[in-house]
Amino acid sequence: MFASLLAAVLLTAAPGPLDVVKSGNTDVQKVASAKGATADQLSKVVERFVDFGELSKRALGDKWDKLTAAQRKDFSSTMEGLLRASYAQKALGQGKTQVEYGKETVEGNEATVGTTVNVNRDKFPVEYKLYKTAGKGEWRIYDIVTDDVSLLETYQGQFRKLIADKGFDGLLATLKAKKAQLEKSVQ
Repeated sequence: MFASLLAAVLLTAAPGPLDVVKSGNTDVQKVASAKGATADQLSKVVERFVDFGELSKRALGDKWDKLTAAQRKDFSSTMEGLLRASYAQKALGQGKTQVEYGKETVEGNEATVGTTVNVNRDKFPVEYKLYKTAGKGEWRIYDIVTDDVSLLETYQGQFRKLIADKGFDGLLATLKAKKAQLEKSVQ
């Protein structure tokens, strides 16, 4: 009885961080290299393992807590659209890439997975940062670091500057304009 209970627990356990990154990369490459692939198709695959909402929240830092529920929803939606379009623009038609998987490091509810991406004989270190969700305990990506440049930290710096110059409404308007421009280019 104990063995069957243990087997049931192991079979229902959520995939670990390395497994999430591996399956995510595989699924993205399948869609991105398919003839006639669309940004929408790619977005649906990416949503399964990247948490755009968590990235949005962390990018705003302590400003997030000062927003109303409606502002948070509008900001997250805008960021999600912006990130989807940006990712699609880079990934669609890129062709086959090779990914070498490195070390997985887990500390509590945070994890890092190191990889090296080979594109046209060029190698790029890419590190994925994940967190474990409350409830289901799934690992989700919230940051990607390429050549020691963090997507999250880049947004944090840009957002601080834009909020200081234009306020939150100015930041949101800037992001919406950029999102519209990117969405137009990937259609």
